[in-house]
Amino acid sequence: MAKRLYVGNLPFSITEDELRDVFESHGSLASVRVITDRETGRSRGFGFVEYDEQSAAEDAIRALDGTELGGRSLRVNEAQERERGGPRGGGGGGGGGRGRY
Repeated sequence: MAKRLYVGNLPFSITEDELRDVFESHGSLASVRVITDRETGRSRGFGFVEYDEQSAAEDAIRALDGTELGGRSLRVNEAQERERGGPRGGGGGGGGGRGRY
């Protein structure tokens, strides 16, 4: 079963190929993604790697969390599922004169 890892504190200049090079020595990767800013295309300093095997992901966490890459100390841990928001709750915002006589 595939295991997805969060990789934080990445150098802003890193590419997906460079990230792949760092992580593939620990096992077969299913995917690699560096998260970029929509407007500038520049890395936002974090990304995700997904391993085919749970044991490879665990090995990568042990080996790479806290190591230095490009002058920055990597944060590597199991990715958490993004919470799905339910229906948008009613927010405040302009009453447009409701309730006035």
